[in-house]
Amino acid sequence: MAVREIRLYGDPVLSSKCDLVKDFSEKTKSLIENLIDTTKEPGRAGVAAPQIGVSLRAFSYNVDGKVGYLINPENLILEGEPELIDEGCLSVPGLWHKTLRYPKAQLTGYQLDGTLITVSGEGLLAQALQHEYDHLDGTLYLDRLSVEERKEAMKLLRQTDWFLN
Repeated sequence: MAVREIRLYGDPVLSSKCDLVKDFSEKTKSLIENLIDTTKEPGRAGVAAPQIGVSLRAFSYNVDGKVGYLINPENLILEGEPELIDEGCLSVPGLWHKTLRYPKAQLTGYQLDGTLITVSGEGLLAQALQHEYDHLDGTLYLDRLSVEERKEAMKLLRQTDWFLN
């Protein structure tokens, strides 16, 4: 279908809780194809629907050659001791910060044909599942930073050439 433009920090769609996908029509199929195409761009591990301006609960991922998507993901299961790992976001380009994430994650969601699947991962896939799932609730990784780290992130954000105060 198409690689879609990524919405940037400050766009209201990124801070809003997304609606459930209620029908699995051609429109939904088109959304998923756009998400996958957008995620397949180099350096991308995932893209959530709000990042392309669509306030629906769907995202795609592309980690270690494994490309997939989930519609209406739920039942996030996290395992292991959370650890601080470098994290960035396409909606906050150029900034990377230590974010607390679990080393293992699992989500259940739907495919276009209505089947329910579970995706489990460790490392980068676990991080991507947590990150994209957060987007569906209007949470950016910046929201998960410690107070000190968030202050530094916001200072750096205001210095970027893309952020409009």
